Amino acid sequence: MFLTAILPFLAFAAPVDMSGSWYQAKANWKYQGQSQLADSGLSKAEQLNATGGRFWFQADFKIAEAKTYVLDFKSSSTIGKFQHYVYDAQGHLLAHLEGGIQSKVANPFFLRHGRELLLPPGDYRLVTELDSPFFLAQPHPYLDTLDDYRASIKAGNALVLVCLGVFLGLGFYYAALAMVRKRTAERMYAIFILGNLLYNGTALLVYPDLFDMHWFYMISVPVLFSNCAYIVFVMALLEIKPGAQPRLYRAGILLLALFMGFIVLAGFFPNWSLELDRYGVGLFITYGLVAGISRARQGNASARLYLVAIATFFTLALTSISLNHMDAHTLYVEHIGLLAVAVEVFLLALVLSYQFALLNKERQIAIDDAKRSILIAHTDALTGLPNRFNLEIEIVQLPAEGSLTIIDLDGLKHYNDTYGHLRGDELLCSFSHHLKKRLGNRAILHRMGGDEFAITCRSGDTAYIEEMLEGTMELLRKDNFGIAGASFGSALVKEDPSKANLKQMADARMYLQKQLHRRRASDQSQLQT
Repeated sequence: MFLTAILPFLAFAAPVDMSGSWYQAKANWKYQGQSQLADSGLSKAEQLNATGGRFWFQADFKIAEAKTYVLDFKSSSTIGKFQHYVYDAQGHLLAHLEGGIQSKVANPFFLRHGRELLLPPGDYRLVTELDSPFFLAQPHPYLDTLDDYRASIKAGNALVLVCLGVFLGLGFYYAALAMVRKRTAERMYAIFILGNLLYNGTALLVYPDLFDMHWFYMISVPVLFSNCAYIVFVMALLEIKPGAQPRLYRAGILLLALFMGFIVLAGFFPNWSLELDRYGVGLFITYGLVAGISRARQGNASARLYLVAIATFFTLALTSISLNHMDAHTLYVEHIGLLAVAVEVFLLALVLSYQFALLNKERQIAIDDAKRSILIAHTDALTGLPNRFNLEIEIVQLPAEGSLTIIDLDGLKHYNDTYGHLRGDELLCSFSHHLKKRLGNRAILHRMGGDEFAITCRSGDTAYIEEMLEGTMELLRKDNFGIAGASFGSALVKEDPSKANLKQMADARMYLQKQLHRRRASDQSQLQT
């Protein structure tokens, strides 16, 4: 009813009615061809034990039309071994068919336990034996026509291949991320996917059919470990720490300890391993849902997105682990579990993609902050020019034909003392603005501090620099800085290829020019008096 309600397009013609009775047999009971199990000393069973055993089924059915039919099981594909015995109305054995995950008998239908029967019209009796270490749900024999059967199994087989392809692709993706980023979340989720890949691939007959792998406990054992991995994954993804989220952290550690106990217990009671898986799934999806709600309420952005994934997974997974049988014969209970994990894996890929986007955004912000910090560290706060630190770097990078010019701005003390430091700052900014603009890309102006500036020129064109300085002085006078002036001295890199004394040479020449300016000013003052 569940599947036909949500997937009406999967509904096909009703198969032949197989209403009958189940019986349980002891381990040493042997079948001797009895066509009436009620007289064979077997105890009647209302349903199959989830922890496995030997069970026999008997049903009478009628065929109205001679056709090729297929005998298969609905509800579940998790069957260790099965044998079908088909008798006619006179009690003659017409067919003996066998198979199962533990059986080496090849399946004629891909990913299915179906077996073909050519039956003429008449009355028949089916006797079926199931011998399995455990059962996921209640497998029940059904008979369908060959054409309808082939059509009905397509959707389920396609779902298996698509979902396992998703597991395989995203499993490799998370494993690669775990190796590159060395993060616990990706590493644990890769293990979780691997566990489900092994479980679903075995339970849905992919590995038995394609790779001749018949180890039945591959259905249950990997999930015991993947349940542990999921708890660690949730704690890492949602950043659940002992100090910040003590209750969630303690609950996660407690569940891990419990799941480890499940692994040990399964070693002693392997037929309980699938039931332990079932309890484990119920516990970890509940933990994931509670943790997602709690962390989302605390403002964790990843938790809000994770909550969408775990809520969807919770609904589908809870349906899967609680279903005991299905009326629909097109899909198994295992298909619902497969779909649940596939949806969650896909949605969590979006969550991790969002995390990557956040990390990239944070990385870009960090880069921008670093660039701003470098800019601040290399820039003079008042004038916006490269500072002394930047000058040292630029000197190192000067080519052999380059030059360095040291400038001392005259008149700064006068404007500071007479009009205040605000006017002095205006002089520094006006000088920086005009000279930088005039130099253009041919040279770089630096402020060393106070009234000291420097120009680095990669072409070493000192005549051009002197011309630009003279023009700047004229512009300063137009800005009402009438007594402002500049003393400068230049040194070529070729004079000191090691550049160790380049600043000292330029500085000495600047002071020499400054002394000449003072003498001229003194001489002019004496002449005027």
